[in-house]
Amino acid sequence: MSLVKEILEEFLKPSLSYKGMQVNLFGIPRFKQHSPASLRTTVWSMKKNGLIEKRDNKWYATRAGKKFVQRKFESLEQFSNKFEKDAPRNLLVMYDIPESKKAEREWFRWHLKKFGYKMIQRSVWVGPSPLPKEFLNYLQKIKLKSTIKTFKLSRTYKNSS
Repeated sequence: MSLVKEILEEFLKPSLSYKGMQVNLFGIPRFKQHSPASLRTTVWSMKKNGLIEKRDNKWYATRAGKKFVQRKFESLEQFSNKFEKDAPRNLLVMYDIPESKKAEREWFRWHLKKFGYKMIQRSVWVGPSPLPKEFLNYLQKIKLKSTIKTFKLSRTYKNSS
């Protein structure tokens, strides 16, 4: 989990504090594993990027910060693999997901691997078909569907290596 996401989560949920430090239910500091320099740098970067702002001597998540956390939570949705291990690879998937959606692109690649897809070129994968309907619906929800093209192969792809 990224430090930015952790910090924003703290701004968005009620939490306990002891002497101004965020703590869990047992009184253990929330960000103890991070150095003060790392926290300072991250908070400065978050302020610069418009994710947080200081009002009345307190820090708050901005609308952009709330949207950032929501997008992170959405990208965590998991789908199960319904394909057999040696299912025929007869679907070609090509995508061009922009750099601004890097987390979603990594999530998408991870699921392709989970579904038994193999990369044959950068952004070109081959695997079993069809992709799960709920997975495709989710791609539509997170606005990735338009960046992905699928092609049904007339013959099963045989990996030469």
